[in-house]
Amino acid sequence: MRRRRMIMPRMIMAIIITMITTIMTTTNIATTIITTTITPMLMTTTEPVPADAQSEMNADEAAALYRLMTWLSPAFPVGAFSYSSGIEWAVEAGDITDAASLRDWLAAMLGEGSGFCDAVFLAQAHRAASAPDEAGLREIAELAAALVPSRERQLETSTQGRAFIEIARSAWACDGLDRMISACGGPVVYPIAVGLVSAAHAIPVAPTMHAFLHALVSNWISAGARLVPLGQTDSQRILAALEVDVVSTARRALESSLDDLGSATFRADLASLRHATQYTRLFRS
Repeated sequence: MRRRRMIMPRMIMAIIITMITTIMTTTNIATTIITTTITPMLMTTTEPVPADAQSEMNADEAAALYRLMTWLSPAFPVGAFSYSSGIEWAVEAGDITDAASLRDWLAAMLGEGSGFCDAVFLAQAHRAASAPDEAGLREIAELAAALVPSRERQLETSTQGRAFIEIARSAWACDGLDRMISACGGPVVYPIAVGLVSAAHAIPVAPTMHAFLHALVSNWISAGARLVPLGQTDSQRILAALEVDVVSTARRALESSLDDLGSATFRADLASLRHATQYTRLFRS
């Protein structure tokens, strides 16, 4: 009887040890599974991205962006602030009275008027200068100067083009630029000047186009804001609203040829003609 009592505690002890061992083994397996599955996930989500894996511009892309931001900034001295492209007459005539009407007017000018035509000329000049095709560049430059609809618009685009060329020659000279300018054989209007200078610096046509149209629209909005007048917030709202128009006009211009040139903004063309006889004027066009 006494021996039986001694065996029972030993059996109970063995069972307890077995249970503890099983629990520990199971815990170790679970810990291993959790560690092997969760730890990589935590490392993936919290580990910093190496610097060499981050997206960066190369030297040529950075230089191109720097030059476009400089050349098409309001601070670049081409005198764009002096011209309204007929917007001054449109405000006096009552065609433009507020932010909404200014936005509609500019969207038409951009997509169906002088904005689109200038964009096509820029693209064609850039491609001819990049080829290089001096005879083709001369024809494009002559056509661009001939298709300006009024004397004041001719003054506007030729004066800005001449200023752009002179400053580029002085501060941003590069190989081949003088040859391209000479190939034009006469006055160089603004979109042609921007196209051939960017081509001489090997800046791609697409970013040049978008920067040019952004500068063009910004100058129109600046003129309208002073004439209506509008506040700075309204001006930025108009610029934001025209983003889609700028993108679509740039795309169309890049896909167009000289045969696709044309304008349907007759009221804007009349405005640029009638501005010359306007009684009081703040702008030269």
